[in-house]
Amino acid sequence: MGRFGPAFLAYDNFRVYLQWNNALVYSTTAAYLGTRIAGAPPLHRGNPPPPLAFSDVKALQAMLAHAGYDVGAIDGFLGLKTRQAVKAMQIKYNLPADSYPTAELLARMRGAH
Repeated sequence: MGRFGPAFLAYDNFRVYLQWNNALVYSTTAAYLGTRIAGAPPLHRGNPPPPLAFSDVKALQAMLAHAGYDVGAIDGFLGLKTRQAVKAMQIKYNLPADSYPTAELLARMRGAH
């Protein structure tokens, strides 16, 4: 959820979750569920920007691929390669580099074409 979403402190044992399932969102959710079962309070969602529409993510992936980044499949899903490319592009445009694609990044990339 980007820099305005919730933050998690992960220790080395979090890698066990990633070995079991390498999807970051799934593993974070499983770890969070474990803390809730153990009695931790609910997380505060923060105030993240609205997520991009599926079609916008696909357009973003296509532009990133056209710019030379390996995003994996252009499928509308935010996998590790897409997030790495998003972060690189955020750095290029001097935006906060949190790997979370926003409408602002998409607008900047569309303006560059």
